[in-house]
Amino acid sequence: MIWEVLVLGFVLSLDNFRVSIALGTVPFGLKRALQVALTFGLWDAIMPLAGLLIGREIGESVGDVAEWVGAAALGAYGLYLVISAVRNPEPDELDHPWALFGIPLTLSLDNLLAGASLGILGLSPWFSAAVFGVMTAVLSLGGLLIGRFAARLIRIRSDLLSGVTLIIAAVALPLVFGG
Repeated sequence: MIWEVLVLGFVLSLDNFRVSIALGTVPFGLKRALQVALTFGLWDAIMPLAGLLIGREIGESVGDVAEWVGAAALGAYGLYLVISAVRNPEPDELDHPWALFGIPLTLSLDNLLAGASLGILGLSPWFSAAVFGVMTAVLSLGGLLIGRFAARLIRIRSDLLSGVTLIIAAVALPLVFGG
């Protein structure tokens, strides 16, 4: 059973990893990157538990739109960054906590369905939530650092690069993970 939880945790955290790469291009400090990664992990730990508590029916109805809600939030933030980049000079650091901490919440909505399914499969929701949270936090931090490295290699305005990569991720997310 442990292997199933690990594999499921890895698969559920892949969308967060992909988005973290795009978010990593946003210029913010390492402390903020750690906070964002921990937020990704926290939401991915909480949502399966919430899914288990609110039941399978609600989880299934949210699961149908969860990918789209996360993609829409990501795309909206990317569009905001692009418009801001066109209208304003390049900032030294972008720090929009409302977006950096809200995006992980919207991306974890699909884990409501996973949580509802955990109870049916007989897997421990507490153990699974801890595994999902830790795995997502680690993969998200890795994605943020990869994005940060990529932003240093590509010499264009970081806020414009961030906006474009977030819009691309928003379009790709439902196509790749939406099934």
